[in-house]
Amino acid sequence: MGLIIFLLLMLAFGIAAIVIRNNIIRHHNATQRAWADVATYERQKVKVLDGLAPLVEQYAGFEKGTLEKVTELRQQIMTLNLDNTDISQLQRIESLNKELMQSLHVVVENYPELKANEVYLRMMNEIDEQNENVSAAISIFNRNVELFNNHIQIFPNNIVNTVTAGKKPIRSFRDNNLQNFDYRPNF
Repeated sequence: MGLIIFLLLMLAFGIAAIVIRNNIIRHHNATQRAWADVATYERQKVKVLDGLAPLVEQYAGFEKGTLEKVTELRQQIMTLNLDNTDISQLQRIESLNKELMQSLHVVVENYPELKANEVYLRMMNEIDEQNENVSAAISIFNRNVELFNNHIQIFPNNIVNTVTAGKKPIRSFRDNNLQNFDYRPNF
């Protein structure tokens, strides 16, 4: 009878360990998917930037810097890797995006007729929408990072993780304007 109880306990511990390990992997995969969503939304901005560039070129004689910012932001977004989470690059993109938005507002102030241009207004609305999508995706990414980190750090999950999966905690995204630090999640 004692042997049966011992075997049942071992079986229960084994099943619990499998369930915990599977949840660790599930949370890790959700975090990677959330990062891919951030990168995808950033890339969707490229479509808008492609349409914005010719419009800004009309005013390029006076606003060459704005056009350069559009081009640089587009290039940075295109190099954002879906598989390798590089938050420092995302921070650079978000910083460039903020600079571009400030430049575009200066262009509008210098060229009031641009404010009335329907194409420009639609693009600005689209850029705002894409920025909101990126912000939401970053929030989801950070939430998934928190869930994953909590899941691998609590007892007994930390023991199962150490023995079976070996996943390390991931740092969440922080805006460079709020804190200065280099971020690279360690998937």
